[in-house]
Amino acid sequence: MADEIEALGAKALPFPLDVRDDTKIEDCVAATMKEFGRIDYLCNNAGALWWKPIEETPMFRYDLINSINSRGSFALSAACLPHMREAGYGHIVNQSPPIRTDKLAGMTAYYISKFGMTLGALGIAQEYKGKGVAANSIWPNTLIESSATENHALGKPEFWRKAEVLTDAIMGIFSQDPNVCTGNQFIDETFLREWMQETDFTKYQCVPGSEPPTMEQLVEKMGKFDAGRAKV
Repeated sequence: MADEIEALGAKALPFPLDVRDDTKIEDCVAATMKEFGRIDYLCNNAGALWWKPIEETPMFRYDLINSINSRGSFALSAACLPHMREAGYGHIVNQSPPIRTDKLAGMTAYYISKFGMTLGALGIAQEYKGKGVAANSIWPNTLIESSATENHALGKPEFWRKAEVLTDAIMGIFSQDPNVCTGNQFIDETFLREWMQETDFTKYQCVPGSEPPTMEQLVEKMGKFDAGRAKV
């Protein structure tokens, strides 16, 4: 990824990071400040999966997904916020779903960890309102082509969109005034339509001519993506 960034003419600072390691988080933030002198944007996209019912969720799995998802995003945000506050500018985006309680069955532990990320974004938005620091969450409207969808056999390519739909939405959020665009629980397609006036979503189709179903439609069709196969 660093090579791809630098091929576009930008500078990259690759840093191996386990978001469960507080010392490594501090080292990463310190290295970033030393190299670039500021931190304008943070996207918390590290994540772990465990899609099984409560009785089939060992506590070590529960602890693992929560330490990576909700705790990891909280810790990394907390380490970056002082620098954003001092600069009077910053955007934090957590890749996590809007909070709702009607679709928990079979994925309760996972949603606890992901809703924790969303709550973290909402809390930051409230605490830093009017200070030039924004926080939002974002979630895809469809499955996204990735190692997760491929390795866990979550549907077929015609059910997926390219990752660019999500990255375009995140970059769109970063382009907004942080005093205006904050405290939202975004869906990528909705954001692109309403905030970026995007109308052509065919360019995001993994299979040209095949518009993928939404996640909710897919859940109903496939029974939570045969979630028993999904493992950390």
